[in-house]
Amino acid sequence: QVQLVESGGGLVQPGESLKLSCAASINILTLNPVAWYRQAPGKQRELVAGMVGGNTKYANAVQGRFTISRDRAKNTLNLQMNNLEPEDTAVYYCKTSWGSREYWGQGTQVTVSS
Repeated sequence: QVQLVESGGGLVQPGESLKLSCAASINILTLNPVAWYRQAPGKQRELVAGMVGGNTKYANAVQGRFTISRDRAKNTLNLQMNNLEPEDTAVYYCKTSWGSREYWGQGTQVTVSS
């Protein structure tokens, strides 16, 4: 089975940084379309950052603060989050598309609070 596992979440204060990582049970994160999503309580799941090939896109709310990247050697997907804001509080999920299928991780909690 294909399994994705996120890590790196935690509790931080506004203005601080976190780096999330997503590891896959097989090598599917290096070339396939990948993305980070998040879902806050009471809100819809939203796309945070996506990468298709070398092309990236970001939600307006995180543009300039978040960076999505691949570590091909480690087969991981990363999300560097800088200058975090309380509005960034959510469960963050990594996703990859392989053929017609989508694979999701279980999510990692990010809480930004004073």
